Amino acid sequence: MSTDSTRKTIMVALGVCLVCSVLVSTAAVSLKSIQDRNRRLDKLRNILDAGNISYAAADIQKLFNEKIEADIIELQSGTILSEDDYTDLLSPEKFDIKAMAKNRRYNRNLTAGADLAQIRQIPKYMTVYWVREAGRVEKVILPIYGKGLWSTMYGFIALDSNGVTVQGFTFYEHGETPGLGGEVDNPAWKRSWIGKRICDAAGNLKIEVIKNKVNPADANAVHRIDGLSGATITTRGVNDLVRFWLGENGYGHFLERLWEGESPWAK
Repeated sequence: MSTDSTRKTIMVALGVCLVCSVLVSTAAVSLKSIQDRNRRLDKLRNILDAGNISYAAADIQKLFNEKIEADIIELQSGTILSEDDYTDLLSPEKFDIKAMAKNRRYNRNLTAGADLAQIRQIPKYMTVYWVREAGRVEKVILPIYGKGLWSTMYGFIALDSNGVTVQGFTFYEHGETPGLGGEVDNPAWKRSWIGKRICDAAGNLKIEVIKNKVNPADANAVHRIDGLSGATITTRGVNDLVRFWLGENGYGHFLERLWEGESPWAK
């Protein structure tokens, strides 16, 4: 092959690569708004799922606006943040868990002994969602996240207005193994959370995802959820992240206010 022929081949290849890269970049930019919108709607669907709110054939955004209200709480005190203290990043509409967990202004580091969810850093604030019916709060939906086997899992747990009984549970993002840890998406398993009590009468955190099946005759059955078959590490991860977020380093102080009869969401 001549030198000219080789040079032409290389130039054609480079030209094709350049054209393809321009097309891919253009597509990525033009589709970004659509992708962002789809991610936002998927998150809203999962909040509605956690709250057991049917959205079949419904306008997701409209239904969310009708049924759900949101506030920012400070985790260490359990109090609701005043709207006067909102910032460009710190508001229910713009709150991004991943960004806030990395932001030095809005995060705090966890010690190894406290980091049950294996997330290392945690936002100082979190968004909480109220499900209102006829002007009354019926449920509170809490964002949760933590390490599974292969991924950080992001989801929601819904509790009754007293903050004691689980009303819904779902993950909206994870990378667990399909058919094993990926069974966190199994509707039957998610339904098995409903009706479980997170604490005992004294307020001690009791909820637990066990390795095997829950024995209905067990005195603690009301606090326990079946493990995922063949997914020991994912099961342990779900258990640890739930107990972390419902404990003193997560929503514990907020929940204590509910258990003591306070209504921090009254407006």
